[in-house]
Amino acid sequence: MKQIYLNLPVKDLNKSIEFFSELGFSFNPKFTNANATCMNVGENIYVMLLVEKFFQTFTKKEIANAHKTAEGIIGITAESKNEVDKILKKALSIGAKPANNPYDHGWMYGASFQDLDGHIWEIFFMDESKMPEEMKTKGD
Repeated sequence: MKQIYLNLPVKDLNKSIEFFSELGFSFNPKFTNANATCMNVGENIYVMLLVEKFFQTFTKKEIANAHKTAEGIIGITAESKNEVDKILKKALSIGAKPANNPYDHGWMYGASFQDLDGHIWEIFFMDESKMPEEMKTKGD
């Protein structure tokens, strides 16, 4: 089984760990030091939070200022609409900023926030059984 590791630059590793711990994420101590930590997101899915100076050693490109530019949107599923609202409310109460207005398409509900470094996180609940037929892709 493959694993997914998303690497994100952060300004203050300890504040980021505290922020994501408050949202219920855990961290792998084997991959945690003064420069980085490995956040457990789901089965075989991890986010490496890397201090900017350390992150820069992996790329020749300039690190994007995520407060001004979007380098991506990290989407994570929730178990219910209530869980989406609960996570958003918690994130905003501990320092996150709103990213977009919440949406409700009937079959899909979501909300997003910017973390302490400006990275956009979208939390969404999806009931595929209620997905409109015209949105479903057809195989060959």
